[in-house]
Amino acid sequence: MSSIIACQNIHKYYHDGSRELRILTGIDLEVEEGKILAISGPSGVGKSTLLHIIGTLDRPTLGEVLLRGNAISRASRREINRIRNEEIGFVFQFYHLLPEFTALENVMMPTLCRGTARRLLRERAEELLGAVGLKERMTHKPGQLSGGEQQRVAIARALFNRPSVVLTDEPTGNLDESTGSSIVDLLWALNAERQVTLVIVTHDEQIAERAHHWVHIHEGKTLVRR
Repeated sequence: MSSIIACQNIHKYYHDGSRELRILTGIDLEVEEGKILAISGPSGVGKSTLLHIIGTLDRPTLGEVLLRGNAISRASRREINRIRNEEIGFVFQFYHLLPEFTALENVMMPTLCRGTARRLLRERAEELLGAVGLKERMTHKPGQLSGGEQQRVAIARALFNRPSVVLTDEPTGNLDESTGSSIVDLLWALNAERQVTLVIVTHDEQIAERAHHWVHIHEGKTLVRR
């Protein structure tokens, strides 16, 4: 399998007054097409920071992120925005759904402003909501949905533009154990049935153990578990 994303010697430093905080100090990893990569580590170790760098939401202090072998740092701002919108899907711990819109509208939102025929968008959104088990909840707003249902809407939204990779940041962190387990099962099913490439940041090593590949962040560096 070919690598979609590669991180090469990623460093990330922050400055707090006269102090330099070194969060990541030499991260190397690859995300293989059609596979699931888990990134684990304790709270505060830099897992989310790394995910934001992979997803072009942040830039590394040193090092390079490659998308299909091309250095993202050499891309124009316009191209980076295109990569973020079309190549990468995001699923966050707290869903980030728009409360005034229905599940269907939330899923369509990434493309709603582009002028694509609404009928085509609706067909795609309905298909995805059916795939994540929400066929009967499409017209409900986030406040009318459970936490697990909101996360399923977020997953459907992340898949809407057929991204090359979906980045998930503690996707079960805000859910009870049973609901979290169902979300993990859903993600694995999407990978098996649709070959969705996934990067899952988690503090739960039981989840990480299920992935095809697993790296653990310790003292700013990656330790390959598998």
